[in-house]
Amino acid sequence: MADSSLPKTLNFNVGVLGHVDSGKTSLARALSSTASTAAFDKNPQSKERGITLDLGFSAFTVPLPEHLRESCGDRQYDSLQFTLVDCPGHASLIRTIIGGAQIIDLMMLVVDVVKGMQTQTAECLLIGQLTCSRMIVILNKTDLLPSDKKQAAIDKMTKRMHKTLENTRFKGCPIIAVAAKPGGPEAPDTDEPQGITELIDLLKAQAFLPRRDPSGSLLMAVDHCFSIRGQGTVITGTILQGSLSVNDTVEIPALKVTRKVKSVQMFRKPVPSAMQGDRVGVCVTQFDPKLLERGVVCTPGSLQTLYAAIISVQKIEYYRGALSSRAKFHITVGHETVMSRISFFNRVLPGKANGDCSPTSQEQSASSFSFDWEFHHLDEYLTIQAEGGRGEPQQWALLEFERPVTCPPLCLVIGSRLDSDIHGNACRLAFHGKLLEGFEDKNYTETTLPRLKISKDKQKEGAVERVTDDYTVIGRNLFKKETNLQLFVGLKVTLSTGETGSIEGGFGQSGKIKIRIPEGLKEETKQLLSSSSKKKGKGGAKNESSKSEETKPDAQPVTIHLNFKRYIYDPHKKMVQS
Repeated sequence: MADSSLPKTLNFNVGVLGHVDSGKTSLARALSSTASTAAFDKNPQSKERGITLDLGFSAFTVPLPEHLRESCGDRQYDSLQFTLVDCPGHASLIRTIIGGAQIIDLMMLVVDVVKGMQTQTAECLLIGQLTCSRMIVILNKTDLLPSDKKQAAIDKMTKRMHKTLENTRFKGCPIIAVAAKPGGPEAPDTDEPQGITELIDLLKAQAFLPRRDPSGSLLMAVDHCFSIRGQGTVITGTILQGSLSVNDTVEIPALKVTRKVKSVQMFRKPVPSAMQGDRVGVCVTQFDPKLLERGVVCTPGSLQTLYAAIISVQKIEYYRGALSSRAKFHITVGHETVMSRISFFNRVLPGKANGDCSPTSQEQSASSFSFDWEFHHLDEYLTIQAEGGRGEPQQWALLEFERPVTCPPLCLVIGSRLDSDIHGNACRLAFHGKLLEGFEDKNYTETTLPRLKISKDKQKEGAVERVTDDYTVIGRNLFKKETNLQLFVGLKVTLSTGETGSIEGGFGQSGKIKIRIPEGLKEETKQLLSSSSKKKGKGGAKNESSKSEETKPDAQPVTIHLNFKRYIYDPHKKMVQS
């Protein structure tokens, strides 16, 4: 049993995001007193360059602020621990940032006061908008500004940042200026950081009681793994959902093994259990730590391994490229990033034309989807406004992964083009959405996809070659010689003169068809057809035909229109007419 007299600490996760070299790690270091095992880049590559390559974690503890004492109710905490999640700013490491952003309560966006917003700063801001509700902007490196112009430069940049944030969910958020490491990373540590005490006060004021829920399956994001001889293997990470206690059995899905929890620590203090939002070290029975550097640990059997998925999808407005069906994107889902082929579709609502399909994303809950609905294939994502200019119509996408991914249900999905130029200034985040349906069967194309009713509209056009009788015409140019005409028997067609008929079957060997007109041909249609066939007739001297052409305007051929739709994933390739 835990001793209830032990001081209780509320953990609050603060993500430190920003462009590479904006001084995020120095800021975390200045703020921090206790560095957790992961902290400050254990990556040799990072040490050389002074750049964070992995999510570094560190923490500092303050007495619980007064405003939190009231909101904590029965849960008696006496201190507040800020866990700083230092996310990399390297563009190629966007996937790591997305991995860290899922556990963040408040985001600190670090901006170099001299350079202002840069491409990655904007990408970090976007990720923040998708994953976090509060933000503080930190203008770092104020020591680089000449002292006589310092305040003016800070004011100018503050104004610019407020303008940038105006149309985001962080409108009006606090902006504070600091110098985390005066003199830069090489300088001796004698110079005191500036503005850090004020920043800690601001963090305390901005902290809130995060929503933590111990119920449901355990899902823990792992960031490090190492062995302790004679003890077992220690996994460190953050609990994204559920809770965990000593003696629980947990699954490591990447290795397809289960292990027993021997002990749990939070910042080097042993605890009997931990829950959502907590940063923990968990010692389990031995396995090779090299096999699990990054990934997840969960309640046995609670995660799905997917070969494909259906997601709700929304384009990120700063993405300049096209979102086309059949294109490939990097998909970050759960804690993995994998290449995937994408196909977009929207819903056909009863009584509406195909072009006017889905309700807007705002109208329809983004997490709704049903295999019973009728959908319409889109060649590319629709950015047109829905009726009345109320946002884009609700759209979905089928993702087909190049390798299976393991992830929790209903998780956030982000699509990006991480292969585009790292140093270019274009946004590489393309779309985001929610995972709604996962396909766990390797043969999903045969088992599940046929249930997905996505249709494509098809049109064919031909011409009436001649009339056989008042109720039958022969059509040409609708089909190729090799087409299996049996598939089309019974389908309705319309003539350009207004009559409707149906295809009775083939005529001859060259792809011509026989069309039955149940109401019979109109008189004027017969005249039109007889005049055009007479003109083609062999008899008559040249001057005669020229005379008839003078008196009669050129006869237009009568065209035949066939409209139908085909369900993309229907194994029988059936044609359907509404």
